[in-house]
Amino acid sequence: MEETTGLVAFWKNYDRKAVLRAAQQADELGYDSFWIAEAWGYEAFTLLTEVAAHTKNIKLGTGIVNVFSRSPGLLAMQAATLDEVSEGRVLLGLGTSGAKVIEGFHGVPYKKPLTRLRQYIQVIQKLIAGGRLDDAGADLWDFRHFKLEMTPVRDRIPIYCACLNDKAIRMIGELADGWIPTFWPYTKLELGRKLLAEGAAVSGRDPNEVVTSPFTTVIPMPEKEQSYQHARGLISFYIGGMGTYYHAMLSRLGFADNADLVRDLYASGKRDEAAAAVSQEMLDALVIAGDPAFCRTRLGEWREAGVGLPILGLPVEMGPEITDMYLQLMAPAS
Repeated sequence: MEETTGLVAFWKNYDRKAVLRAAQQADELGYDSFWIAEAWGYEAFTLLTEVAAHTKNIKLGTGIVNVFSRSPGLLAMQAATLDEVSEGRVLLGLGTSGAKVIEGFHGVPYKKPLTRLRQYIQVIQKLIAGGRLDDAGADLWDFRHFKLEMTPVRDRIPIYCACLNDKAIRMIGELADGWIPTFWPYTKLELGRKLLAEGAAVSGRDPNEVVTSPFTTVIPMPEKEQSYQHARGLISFYIGGMGTYYHAMLSRLGFADNADLVRDLYASGKRDEAAAAVSQEMLDALVIAGDPAFCRTRLGEWREAGVGLPILGLPVEMGPEITDMYLQLMAPAS
């Protein structure tokens, strides 16, 4: 079976030229896909268009865009346009984000997020396939008989969804093409895959058609504890500073006491103590850190656990030498 690996560029401290250079190298090294995040910095589709113009084979993913700041029709138009520019290389990563970002930055009410995500998928798939808006089965809007007045280069653009709760994961299995879990313990992936299978059964699909594609923190450094220091801060930020989603998910999956401790320390302003409180058990379940040989071996264990496409965080903020070395070390086997 061919080994596939993706890369994602984090949205903070974003260096556009460094990321573009990394995308070109990743294309040459045979990486499967290159994903660009979107929060309140750069806008993803414009950046991916730039990457498309300077690469040949690597797939291009929105990793991720939310379903509140653009209409479903506009997202379909943007995906179809980028797919034509890139000659059929788009992967559309969607998510619901959270109330703090949607209401506090975009000024849009955060209502019915899962229903909205479902209906966005239905609308986008219908329009890309050449259908009309009022046939998409979406009742959140009073759609008319519009269709895209251009012919997409493909009749289905793969949609990957970043979801963590059970109902949402079943929805992915029913409708979408990939599941992007972040900081989901790799030893518990079979629970997520079971939910995907339950959703796939609703629409009569083969659950193996749905790719499990987690954003994966891999830190190849000679000293394992040194590698873990960066990961501790990132995990504590997600548990304590990114709403309730990650705390709730980790609590369900066996890390309730540790997640509570990290959240409470983070909320009280003790950021360094929150990072230090991330347990060894949690670290080993959520990130891959150690010398390069260990990282490659452990990544193989993640694949065996059900990961079809690991999407590795790109370390561009550490300088071009580190980025170059990382891309070489973690390049997929030819």
